[in-house]
Amino acid sequence: MFGTLSDELEVKAPASEAWKVYGTLLLADVVRQQLPDVLDKIDVLEGDGGPGTKLKLTFPPDNQLMSYSKEQFVVVDDQKMMKVAEVFEGGYLNLGFTLYRVTFQVLPNLNDESSCTTKCILDYELKEDAAENASLINIQPFTAIMKAAANYLETGNATPTTTTNN
Repeated sequence: MFGTLSDELEVKAPASEAWKVYGTLLLADVVRQQLPDVLDKIDVLEGDGGPGTKLKLTFPPDNQLMSYSKEQFVVVDDQKMMKVAEVFEGGYLNLGFTLYRVTFQVLPNLNDESSCTTKCILDYELKEDAAENASLINIQPFTAIMKAAANYLETGNATPTTTTNN
């Protein structure tokens, strides 16, 4: 079983500035600092944010579905302003999924260079015997990530408030 979800968000910042967040590891910092309820910790296992970069995402203790996932950036395209990450260990793969891929893309606003649109596409595939787990897929965490990045960009790149997790 294969599925796709997507969402878009208009951002009051130039596409080039948005890509400086999405196209680098800065997005991980913004997420970790602004959304501690979504991600507890992000560790860079390998790489500098380009293709081949591997991250370990640790979820908050109250996440009963999964404790961590490891993902790899398979595409980081500066021309298309697109980043594609695939989970290669843990997370949804432990729940019967064979593919869990997230694509972020920054789309310039051709009528207004001071704004852009960010888009997230979530592709997934799961084994037939785990088809009921398709109901676990939700675009909302990625919408929250896009909103956090937009807030970061629209507030003049102010350092996000760090929340301490005990």
